[in-house]
Amino acid sequence: MQVPDFPSAVGSSDAVLRALPIAIYMLDPNGKVIFFNEAAAELWGCLPEDGKDPFSSVCSLYQPDGTRLPYSASPMMRSLRDSRPLRDVELVAERRDGTRIQVMAFLTPLFDAGGKLSATVNLLVNLSERQQTEMTTQRLAAIIESSDDAILAKDLNGIIMSWNDGAQRLFGYTAEEVIGKPVTILIPAERHDEEPLILSRIRCGDRIDHYDTIRRRKDGSLVEISLSISPIRNSKGEIVGASKIARNITERRRAEEQQSLLLREMDHRIKNLFALASSVVTLSARTATKTDELAAAVRARLSALGRAHALTLTKIADGHGSTEQATTMHALIRTIVSPFDSGTDAETSRVKISGPDISVFGGSVTNLAMLLHEFATNAAKYGALSAPEGTVTIECREEGDQFVLLWIENGGPAITQSRMEGFGTLLAQATVKSQLRGEITRLWMPHGLTIKLSVAKDRLNPQGNLQGSAA
Repeated sequence: MQVPDFPSAVGSSDAVLRALPIAIYMLDPNGKVIFFNEAAAELWGCLPEDGKDPFSSVCSLYQPDGTRLPYSASPMMRSLRDSRPLRDVELVAERRDGTRIQVMAFLTPLFDAGGKLSATVNLLVNLSERQQTEMTTQRLAAIIESSDDAILAKDLNGIIMSWNDGAQRLFGYTAEEVIGKPVTILIPAERHDEEPLILSRIRCGDRIDHYDTIRRRKDGSLVEISLSISPIRNSKGEIVGASKIARNITERRRAEEQQSLLLREMDHRIKNLFALASSVVTLSARTATKTDELAAAVRARLSALGRAHALTLTKIADGHGSTEQATTMHALIRTIVSPFDSGTDAETSRVKISGPDISVFGGSVTNLAMLLHEFATNAAKYGALSAPEGTVTIECREEGDQFVLLWIENGGPAITQSRMEGFGTLLAQATVKSQLRGEITRLWMPHGLTIKLSVAKDRLNPQGNLQGSAA
């Protein structure tokens, strides 16, 4: 916008006032605009005609609460009428296009050599941009303080400058304890070489996303975190520091490990299904003389295998969530080994069970079923149950607070330890130790494999009820 010349009485101040980035204008004693600079024209959104347009034609005025302010009661007219300066007067100005801005007015009356009022000068400060900046700053501060993630800032020397509540929760330090200290207090000694590399990248203007690492809490414990780091720039665009967002990924890591274990177990189980199917067909073919006999035997054994698998699943009651399963040790063993036993009754059975029985409840049913299934699967693939004359004797015992099961194979092919140990063995050891609070050992004897499984009785049966001895 092209603005008119300043009255000659001001002289050389004209160029200075025009160049100022803040709105300045002058009214004569009648309230007509006799000077305004470009910043004022930008603020008003119009160009009043010098010496002819009253200020009332430039914009409408309102109180900060939105109440319309009559021009006669405006700060401009009060300054002219009372011949006195007014400071820090907040107003809302409505432009000709209907938009409103919040301003602060600073009015100063001018007098001629005879002391007569000749004009008033008004300086207008646009508060809208400042308020928007303040609101944005407050909003960002609230977000930072309420964030569950740790958010901190450091300078280019690695000195901590800010610290939110999320950082206190994650690392255990209060803001007073860490601000002004090097960020290396959070870094384990063996990882101190990470910080110079991070600062070097930040100085180059790089952003670092999702950098997974380990940091040390105030109590000395270690925590796995994912870091996102961005450069902080000043008003000149110079990089003066870095902001960090640290997220605790311990639970994520644990979930990933559990998922990996589950996938490995699924892979192991699926491979075993094919091996089991082959073993069932092979076992059935030894006694079948006709195709229909073979089909019936395979169906019977696969059905028994399905019943055994059902014991490894938690039952879901209609509308009542999961329910605990209860069975006995002997019943569980018979169900699991039945697909691999070619005998039709107690006399011809290749699997003999002896010793005291005990009730088994809840998650222990699942854990024991998987263990026994592993024993039986390996016996059918490599051990006694893979040979026509092979047998398995299962002896149950009580030894103090432990219930002991001896799995003794006879008549199978020669086996080696290296062939028998795999993921299933490792899984069995982990299950016994962590879930059943017991131990498992294997002994490779000339007559076959012997497994000793001992488990805490209170993990199997909280009531400690024994069911007597097997017949």
